[in-house]
Amino acid sequence: MWVGGGTKWVIMSTTNPVGSATARRYERYLPVVEYVSRTAAFDLEMVKRACDGEKPAFVTRIVNELVSQGWLIRETSEGLYRWNTGRGTFSPRKWLDEKLFGTQLKASPEQERPRERLLDQGADQLRNSELIAILVRSGRPGESAMTAGEKVAKAFAGRLEDLAHAGRGSVKSISPAVEKTAYCQIMAGIELGRRIAALTDDKVTTKIGGAADAKAFCRRQFARLASDNKQEEFHVVTLDTKNQVIDTHQITVGTLDASLVHPREVFRPAIRDAAATVILVHNHPSGDSTPSREDLSVTRRLESSGKLIGIEVLDHIVLGKDSETSIREYDA
Repeated sequence: MWVGGGTKWVIMSTTNPVGSATARRYERYLPVVEYVSRTAAFDLEMVKRACDGEKPAFVTRIVNELVSQGWLIRETSEGLYRWNTGRGTFSPRKWLDEKLFGTQLKASPEQERPRERLLDQGADQLRNSELIAILVRSGRPGESAMTAGEKVAKAFAGRLEDLAHAGRGSVKSISPAVEKTAYCQIMAGIELGRRIAALTDDKVTTKIGGAADAKAFCRRQFARLASDNKQEEFHVVTLDTKNQVIDTHQITVGTLDASLVHPREVFRPAIRDAAATVILVHNHPSGDSTPSREDLSVTRRLESSGKLIGIEVLDHIVLGKDSETSIREYDA
């Protein structure tokens, strides 16, 4: 609750203490805002004299903020400020509450807070905005984590997958509460979820019966390669005698050529996994999954090497942005 006398106000709470820094800001703002709210017309010098203990620049900033929000109108010829009667009734405390606290999660009933709802009902019961709010974690004056979550969820409604590729600047332009730490938490949460989903899918469909299965598996497992399109990466998928996936291994990062993709490096993890067959995988940063002449050359070289050591190259999948190509089918 708020307890005060004259123009001095102190924040007190028995259940939800407000941060002392925010409390001090509230105490500092209130005398200035209350004075101007009681004055029909004034100039800056009047307010600065009335709030003698406050820094002049701070007083000017508050008045300018009220002008920018349409509460005050500045009469340029006279240097006076008047209240905009068409804006409605101005309440100093309501204005300060919205500015400094916004819709802070701490002010919400406990059963309505995302973290408490997650613990009580499970993560699957939360809306996208609530999950994002948990990742944002803490808001800023005037914008809570919940507000940030709602804004980001609305901006990506119907295309939530695009959030994974949104830059820090673009997300912050949606909500100023998404600072560097909050952005990192959102991206980390998305990537962890993607990796868990890939592992879950692998357990459901681990047997590769042909080119269609190989393409579907690689599209899921290496979704990052298809979407990032920054540089080429070469990976190998190891399989057992029943063509069930054992593991995946990164071999090289960089332009695909015979000198980089050496048989020794490709088949070393396959031998370690006691694999019977392997699937080769790499991406094209151009987004076009059509195999190049070098892709075909590397594939034939590795197929020949595999025959010598008794490990068959089942297929070579090339990932593009929106498609994937089986070299086994392409070169048939």
